[in-house]
Amino acid sequence: MHPIQKDSVNPPATLLSLQLQYFAIFREQAGKRSEVLLSSATTAAELYAELQQRYGFELTTSQTKAAINNEFCDWDRQLKSGDAVAFIPPVAGG
Repeated sequence: MHPIQKDSVNPPATLLSLQLQYFAIFREQAGKRSEVLLSSATTAAELYAELQQRYGFELTTSQTKAAINNEFCDWDRQLKSGDAVAFIPPVAGG
């Protein structure tokens, strides 16, 4: 008998439960203020790319800021289940 081998090429993705908040144009494009999303994204950049596909977000990462748990962060910041995530569009003021 051969031992059972795990699929090391395509291991099953771990889904994270993320609390998303949408502001301004993102709220309009997503059609909601917030949601809990199950995602296999591991970074803020991967999550944003997933949301661009899902909701058609048009702004690039260079035009947007990422915040995790109420703190601005780099796009390569690792996500953990339960994180509160928001993407902040450019803000005009005067």
